[in-house]
Amino acid sequence: MMKTVFTTILVLAFTSGYSQSDEDKLPYYEIPEYPETFTAGTVAARAIDGLGFRYYWATEGLRQEDLDFKPNDDARSSMETIEHIYGLSKMIVNSTLKKDNNKKEDEEELSFEAMRKATLFNFKTAADILRTSDDISQFKIVFGDREIPFWNQINGPIEDAVWHCGQLVLLRRSSGNPFNSKVSVFSGKLRE
Repeated sequence: MMKTVFTTILVLAFTSGYSQSDEDKLPYYEIPEYPETFTAGTVAARAIDGLGFRYYWATEGLRQEDLDFKPNDDARSSMETIEHIYGLSKMIVNSTLKKDNNKKEDEEELSFEAMRKATLFNFKTAADILRTSDDISQFKIVFGDREIPFWNQINGPIEDAVWHCGQLVLLRRSSGNPFNSKVSVFSGKLRE
């Protein structure tokens, strides 16, 4: 009896120490269910959801040697590419929050893990705002007095970030840590 109680306590203590709370879970392990209706907002949100899913898996399980890897002196390292995607994610979310991209916040240098988390939550915030919007033309890219239409958000930061996620997949394969083969970008889930 005492052995069973001890084992149960040990298992509970071990699993509670290593389980993530809902607040700690990162978005885009799976792509969210699609909306029932097609609107400009739901379509734009779905594009960002697809980006978030790709980014989640392109960056999942990266090691320091992967982050440091670059194929030659003229190329970006994986970490430099992740930093660029983070900057794009800020531009995307700033558009939906109607924030000026010229107003830089004092930001401490982020670790890879913190930057990955912030990037994923930037994508999620932007997608959630777009998903409920009746008029996405209001979400301009703002640089001071200059306002750029949402159209440029699609072919600019969103598609650029997708492009760079593909580069991360190639870079991690080249550094000996390939992308999870069970990831299905078509279904937005892991294959069984």
